[in-house]
Amino acid sequence: MGARRWLDVAVTSGLLQAFLLLRLATSQSFIGVNYGTIADNLPPPASTASLLKSTSIGKVRLYEPQPNLVAALAGSNISVLLGVPNSDVPNLASSPAAAAAWAAANIPTTVPVSAISVGNELLNSGDTTLGPQLLPAMQNLLAALPAGSATKISTVHSMAVLASSDPPSSGAFHGDLAGSLDPVLDFLHQNGAPFMINPYPYFAYTSDTRPETLAFCLFQPNPGRVDAVSGLTYTNMFDAQLDAIRAALDAKGYSGVDIVIAETGWPYKGDADETGATVDNAKAYNGNLVAHLRSQVGTPRTPGKSVDTYIFALYDEDLKGGPESERSFGLYRSDLTANYDIGLAAAPGTVAPATVTPTPVQNTPQPSRGLTPSGFCVTTGSVPGTAQGQQVTQASSCYLPAGAGSRRADATVRRLVWLGLSLCLVMLARK
Repeated sequence: MGARRWLDVAVTSGLLQAFLLLRLATSQSFIGVNYGTIADNLPPPASTASLLKSTSIGKVRLYEPQPNLVAALAGSNISVLLGVPNSDVPNLASSPAAAAAWAAANIPTTVPVSAISVGNELLNSGDTTLGPQLLPAMQNLLAALPAGSATKISTVHSMAVLASSDPPSSGAFHGDLAGSLDPVLDFLHQNGAPFMINPYPYFAYTSDTRPETLAFCLFQPNPGRVDAVSGLTYTNMFDAQLDAIRAALDAKGYSGVDIVIAETGWPYKGDADETGATVDNAKAYNGNLVAHLRSQVGTPRTPGKSVDTYIFALYDEDLKGGPESERSFGLYRSDLTANYDIGLAAAPGTVAPATVTPTPVQNTPQPSRGLTPSGFCVTTGSVPGTAQGQQVTQASSCYLPAGAGSRRADATVRRLVWLGLSLCLVMLARK
């Protein structure tokens, strides 16, 4: 009888651990979405709120205050990353009173606000007058928050803040940004706020359209590549870019500052020369990204740690300029139907990684998209998330290893589940 009791306890414990780990891997909210408004056909806020509530999306990034949408999200447990438009930064920097007035008018109290982004890619916006005003604006807004507020104050950067990212261990910020960026990094460190950035493997692919580069960018099977300095093997572009950012922060002495991916995505349609902008590729990138984040495998430099990631974007923005791809990042159409399915429906079960055959590409350089040496590329393209329809050039070196995201965490969970089931069967057989 004692042995049976022991077995009962072991089975119960094993099943409980397996359940908890499975729940941890599937229910934690790492996935957010960007809500852009450069469009004339967006659904009513109430419809958008209903759509979000029908998904597993737990976070929404707003580029500017959206009181009607926020009101519709009340009671949904969906948190908000609230943006301060670049045009408002000088006012916030002007005085604590101006920041307090902005906070009183725009920070919602009916939904949780995880963070406020003071500006979007401000240091690479081309307006050199904004850089010196960024830190004062952040300081004034922090002082305007209610006592005990958990809301963090940060700002969003493009990958162009990096001077080096090949290999990831060489990640470093541009020295000419130090005057504005270094004080901001210290502010983030002192206040426990995250460093927010917008990596786009899609732009890396447009500068190197070889099939192996596409497969690497889409988390699809590839040989992988070793960072000769760190000895770490990289199996997808997202991890490589993320670790380059981590290396740059570590080099500055800010290893304790977390990273938030404020934007990343892939267009499902483009102009004739945008070979990578297809539905299959968009589904593969975003679907495999979701699976990679849910696996909690982390990156080679920071294993076992997922990162809050906001996919760009909820809807297409039909009023944006530039190439067709700029208007084709939406996960959903304005009629609330999906452009493609990446497993974001509420309680969808396990997301199956998309293994889409890469679109055939030309073997000769395309106009303005010439091939680059193996392992290195220069990402150049307009930033899709920029507010007010401005087209901002993004240019930065990026690391180009290749491969498929590891699913070690998923495999561990599956093994524990099967162990629990096996123990249960043994117990039943002995009764």
